[in-house]
Amino acid sequence: MTTAEKISIALPPEMVRIVRSAVATGEYASSSEVIRDALRDWTYKRSLRQQGVGELRQLWQEAINDKTPGVSTDEVLDRLERKYQALADAADTPG
Repeated sequence: MTTAEKISIALPPEMVRIVRSAVATGEYASSSEVIRDALRDWTYKRSLRQQGVGELRQLWQEAINDKTPGVSTDEVLDRLERKYQALADAADTPG
């Protein structure tokens, strides 16, 4: 059996109501179970964020190292202008 260490936390009243409601409705067996589930979710989301940051850093480094010529700013802006004009024109067309 896994050992558990008790800690004390302070929560704002709204969070306390949420925890107690989850236990009262039978969604969770105890307040500790609610908090453990919330911490598992937080840990998972934190891991995803860290993974995303790592991927962004890798892509950034690849872009810095890429010596092929890029698309000019004017070309990018022209493409965007054409794209959004086409969307505007489509929205104005009765369908």
